[in-house]
Amino acid sequence: MAAAKLLIPTLSHFRPLTCAAAVSASNPARLVPHPPDLLKWIKREGGFVHEAVTITQDTTYGLGLVASGGIPKGSDLIVLPEHVPLKFQSDKDDEADSVLLPLSNRVPEELWAMKLGLKLLQERAKIGSFWWPYISNLPETYTVPIFFSGEDIKNLQYAPLLYQVNKRCRFLLEFEQEVKNVMKNLKPSEHPFGGQDVDASSLGWAMSAVSSRAFRLYGKKLPNGTHSDIPMMLPLIDMCNHSFNPNARILQEQDAGNPKMLIKAAEREIKQSDPLLLNYGCLSNDFFLLDYGFVIPSNPYDHIELKYDGALMDAASMAAGVSSPNFSSPAPWQQEILFQLNLDGEVPNLKVTIGGPELVQGRLLAALRVLLSNDREMVQRYDLSVLKSLSAEGPLGVANEVAAFRTIIALCVIALGHFPTKIMDDESLVKQGVSVSTELAIQFRMQKKSVIIDVMRDLTKRVKLLLSKETTTA
Repeated sequence: MAAAKLLIPTLSHFRPLTCAAAVSASNPARLVPHPPDLLKWIKREGGFVHEAVTITQDTTYGLGLVASGGIPKGSDLIVLPEHVPLKFQSDKDDEADSVLLPLSNRVPEELWAMKLGLKLLQERAKIGSFWWPYISNLPETYTVPIFFSGEDIKNLQYAPLLYQVNKRCRFLLEFEQEVKNVMKNLKPSEHPFGGQDVDASSLGWAMSAVSSRAFRLYGKKLPNGTHSDIPMMLPLIDMCNHSFNPNARILQEQDAGNPKMLIKAAEREIKQSDPLLLNYGCLSNDFFLLDYGFVIPSNPYDHIELKYDGALMDAASMAAGVSSPNFSSPAPWQQEILFQLNLDGEVPNLKVTIGGPELVQGRLLAALRVLLSNDREMVQRYDLSVLKSLSAEGPLGVANEVAAFRTIIALCVIALGHFPTKIMDDESLVKQGVSVSTELAIQFRMQKKSVIIDVMRDLTKRVKLLLSKETTTA
């Protein structure tokens, strides 16, 4: 009887997987009120933490790492032994893992964070988990849009992100049912979550924890000499906040069969009270909000998405004063170039962007230049790479370039008109005081509108410059 009794899960054998609603972006509660000391745990496991590295409360991003004293350039800041990062490693002899693996295979690759999230939930539920000192320090809530109210999802006012948020929410609701169906008839020893009910909310917490903290790094060496790409959570290292001008970087070292993960100071000194910052990637605000739960003001990589549509381009050209545009009915030679740009054909990619480092995506610029020209011979003199380049000033002539820029400006006006509110309205709403999620949604749409306005200003200057040069030449 005693042996059989040990197999029955009780409340003392697992930790609850409940998930609370987001309260504060800058000061989210941790999973437990007084979690174990993360720095001591890493050192105890054979890791290294620089004596000047401390955990502190960041007013903007919540918990972060700060230097309590000066750190010379090139110094090791944190070193993790191989066994400390949390990865999805399946133990074939473990009955619970044999259930988790096929479940993870049902997750689409684009939502890779959910795969590792299942492992995170398993370890969160397990009493005595090796990773509990790390997991207990994770935020109880995340400010990503899947946890927004329906009203705040609408407040984003931007169709491409609304689509992604709704897609993730639908996935979580459907995956909840799949998990419940798999768990229904399991023996207690087989249950990966200690017999607990796993719902869309706890799955969303796990997916958000991973998407906002995990790094895709080198895994095992493959037979062809390359390394597999494995998502992993890096305790303490993942408390570094983001900057496009980081002062630290992640390295992987393979020392005599002893792989380790470390974070080094960048090639400059870190001064006392400086936060330790990593670059999460050159991403648009769509990804920062969707995966990390924050918005970067004046993000140089932010852009807006448009669908390349002949009727829309005709309308924009006519609004810009271009007579008889033929985007809806291009000539065969123009259609061939659209096919090369993957804007025509059986499976075209009609998503084009405005903003970001390119200002105007090359495919869109080339399409406009080509379809606003009637001179086939002149167009065919140029390589497609030239026609796609904004730095190639007016390759098809000043009039063509001015018409292309004015069409893009008109597209911007149309895109701006799709937002129900103006930036001044948004600023006024934020000043009145709103919830965390409402403020994030408003900040997001304000930044999108700013991107559009900045593109319009830049292209208006370029038009004036082109016309002034033409006047001078004449």
